[in-house]
Amino acid sequence: MHKTSSRLLALLSLLQVHRDWSGEDLAGRLDITSRTVRRDIDRLRELGYPITTVKGPAGGYRLEAGTHLPPLLFDDGQAVALAVALRTAAAGTTVAEDASRALATLRQVMPHRLRHRLDLLRITAVQPPAAGDTRQVGAQVLMDLSRVIDAREELRFDYAPSSGTSADELRRVQPHHLVTWRQRWYLVAWDLHRDDWRTFRVERIRPRTPTGPHFAPRELAGGNVSTFITSRFRGNGGTTTDWPCQGEVVLGLPAADVAPFAEDGVVEELGPRHCRLVLGSWSWTGLAAAIGRFDTDIEVIGPPQLAAAFRDLAARYTHAARATSPETGPAS
Repeated sequence: MHKTSSRLLALLSLLQVHRDWSGEDLAGRLDITSRTVRRDIDRLRELGYPITTVKGPAGGYRLEAGTHLPPLLFDDGQAVALAVALRTAAAGTTVAEDASRALATLRQVMPHRLRHRLDLLRITAVQPPAAGDTRQVGAQVLMDLSRVIDAREELRFDYAPSSGTSADELRRVQPHHLVTWRQRWYLVAWDLHRDDWRTFRVERIRPRTPTGPHFAPRELAGGNVSTFITSRFRGNGGTTTDWPCQGEVVLGLPAADVAPFAEDGVVEELGPRHCRLVLGSWSWTGLAAAIGRFDTDIEVIGPPQLAAAFRDLAARYTHAARATSPETGPAS
């Protein structure tokens, strides 16, 4: 019986790859006969899994979407991974309550050995401090936006200002993607009023009904949503993930001291007390300030714009130091 159950689990895992499988391929993968494959398919159907027979020269099987959720089978690794993901999602996310209920249900049906492994995982998901203007994103809003994205329907919505001091603005867009970036939800859409791609904070969106007409999707700048979002938040036009400003310096610190704080920069060890750092930023001044926080001797390798930014910052810092010197007090 245990062997049969394990075989059914392995068969279900293959069918969940979302592709057509011939009976011969399944038999080869599971090291069983085609007759046993047919018997196991019938057992899964009896358990509620909607498996259809694919017509063709070799025939085959496909796991379809059903009208109800059938019993789910997971191997040990999948069950623990799912539990860890649910525990993480239960820490202050949009679906925190649903994730907590799902985790409780999953734990209840787990075998004792897996429940014990899960209980040994002392996981605390720490969310970063929320900004003052952060609002909770409602799950219903995410579902509404997902529906119009899938239906390719134009969307009208009221967009709350970031400051909260002015009236909401009516926007009309062609929605394309929902994405998360640094703990926030964003809607990527073609703004019909501004004739350009825009990103909108979802917690500031209040969709209007009814939705607009269907539209033919445009090609997203950069070719894919990952490139577009990374580019936009790095100050580019959405076509490249490179920083607009990138420079190279030598720092008077060991590479091991710089690497943990270099974020997406490249750190190269030059010796026990020196390293090379290649770093990017949205502006030359911002890049110079980011490098200055390492609090050590800096040698600029290039480009000239970075050296100029250091000179500008030095002049500003000198002026600020003189304006607040102990001898003169704050400048009037």
